[in-house]
Amino acid sequence: MKMVSLWFSVRCMILISSLVSPEVGYSNLRQCILDLESRGMLIRIKTETDPDLEMAEIHRRVFAAGGPAILYEKVKASPFPAVSNIFGSAERCRYIFRDSLKKVEKLIRAKIDPVSVLKQPFRNLDVPFTALNSLPKKSWMAPVLKNRTTIDKLPAIRSWPDDGGPFITLPQVYTEDIARQNPMGSNLGMYRIQLSGNRYRQNEEVGMHYQIHRGIGVHHAGWIEKGMDMPVSIFVGGPPSHSFSAVMPLPEGLSEVMFAGMLGHRRWRYKTWEQFRISADADFCIVGTVAKKFLPEGPFGDHLGYYSLSHDFPVLNVKAVFHRDGAIWPFTVVGRPPQEDTFFGKLIHELTGPIVPSEIAGLHAMHAVDAAGVHPLLLAIGSERYVPYAERKPREILTIANAILGFNQASLAKYLMIAAREDDPKLHLHDIQKFLIHILERTDWNTDLHFQTCTTIDTLDYSGSGFNEGSKVVIAAAGPARYSLATEMPPGLRLPGIFSHARLAIPGVLVVSGPPFENYPIENKKLEEAARGFDCEGMGIRLIVIADESGFTAKNLNNFLWVTFTRSNPSHDIYGMDSFIENKHWGCRGALIIDARIKPHHAPLLIEDPAITKRVDALGAAGGPLHGMI
Repeated sequence: MKMVSLWFSVRCMILISSLVSPEVGYSNLRQCILDLESRGMLIRIKTETDPDLEMAEIHRRVFAAGGPAILYEKVKASPFPAVSNIFGSAERCRYIFRDSLKKVEKLIRAKIDPVSVLKQPFRNLDVPFTALNSLPKKSWMAPVLKNRTTIDKLPAIRSWPDDGGPFITLPQVYTEDIARQNPMGSNLGMYRIQLSGNRYRQNEEVGMHYQIHRGIGVHHAGWIEKGMDMPVSIFVGGPPSHSFSAVMPLPEGLSEVMFAGMLGHRRWRYKTWEQFRISADADFCIVGTVAKKFLPEGPFGDHLGYYSLSHDFPVLNVKAVFHRDGAIWPFTVVGRPPQEDTFFGKLIHELTGPIVPSEIAGLHAMHAVDAAGVHPLLLAIGSERYVPYAERKPREILTIANAILGFNQASLAKYLMIAAREDDPKLHLHDIQKFLIHILERTDWNTDLHFQTCTTIDTLDYSGSGFNEGSKVVIAAAGPARYSLATEMPPGLRLPGIFSHARLAIPGVLVVSGPPFENYPIENKKLEEAARGFDCEGMGIRLIVIADESGFTAKNLNNFLWVTFTRSNPSHDIYGMDSFIENKHWGCRGALIIDARIKPHHAPLLIEDPAITKRVDALGAAGGPLHGMI
């Protein structure tokens, strides 16, 4: 009788689930592509395109023009078509996930405030069924295992002239915890994969670059501890939710494949082949093991707008390469933001933003600034309630700042600016200029700068003192506005002799051109002397940025953010007028100075190949496949 009752309950749940939350997510990549094409959101390029620089240049130009997704039907030297720019606009992202986005948001709200769900049960009927989609599903069929190929047959997409070889730029790298070998204990991450070049043996080895503070590192450490090679599966393609989930910053121990099921409105399906877990719906799958072998990987044009240089990283020994019938190779191009991955970041913020306050007491919101390369600049708003009866100054928000710098990937922030919400309840983190003005009007450079030195920063950030090494500064603002900011160039402004071409970037921020940077001992002495030579007292200048080209840096807000925060290391490059050290605390009584010139140890800038640019220009001419689009 109990078994009959259980069977009846399960059948009822399945029936209700089909009525309330039917599975309508894409089952594969081709289905998504055809849907986008039917809506005018995708174009086809029927002529042959070269994966060596040309396809990446096409992608960048179409993306910059706000254009559609692109299907490259004939890829030189590969039997597989390719697609890019699928996630290249907020409109497309929301359309692709239209059936599940709101449901996932409801589930997240239910985690934050379960009582609200109980109070409105009929408005939240679909919440349990969205959660059911998070459970991975063992599949007897796996279309991806239908065919085999080799690495050299895959589209060899190289994005920038000095890249060390072709890379997979939308990989889903799957690993499992050695102590919990099942999909529920897995990690699915987007770690770049170099397919060939450098010293890799063609078709036998590929490079696997994972950065500091990534989930795969925890798994790899466990396999190394047991003296065993780590099995790795690299999936390319499949439902769009799978690619997006690989970049989702989930807590350690919570698998991204669960999120893929929820967002894709379709449980993540898998099959086991030998010792490897296979995503059944992927377009391609590369399986292999990672042993104790390291080879140089890179260079690679990365999302800060510079090359990440060549360093030793783990090597994947390739066991097999599979692909489904009609497989399509998805890719993206990274570079100085904004790029396609900008919309990954925006969607992640929409989904995870409400969770943040529940994780850190007193924190209301935080925002990693895409235009500044994401990790270099983090903005936050918190409460300041510690001593409500005394003079308002940063106290609680400093506690919050410390918690932020220990929270997941927010720990990689280099500049953290945090403001007290009580001073302006309408302050919004996405109005970046207004937020910076709020900070500049309130921060006391004598007391409100707090440094961490000799610590970790983003692997891709070469402004620091070594690989993964640099410094951080917390800039905190609480209390009423104390300073007036210049809104136009102050008359009578005098600059020290080594600086020229002063420009106002935003109210209160002066950018000046400086001579080429030599080295820190020389520059420290120069800038300490120069700081005494700035004559801007009482002129509303609170921050001075030294750049190689002040005209470029001050031209717009994005240029200012990119130059200032990607080209400076707080402990080395922050100076100040009338600076002092008191009991190991550094401050200054006049304007703060940031040296954002390019230094000899910085990575090279990303610059397109002029010949490729000319070739893509021809595609945009009358009669070309990109006419009217670039």
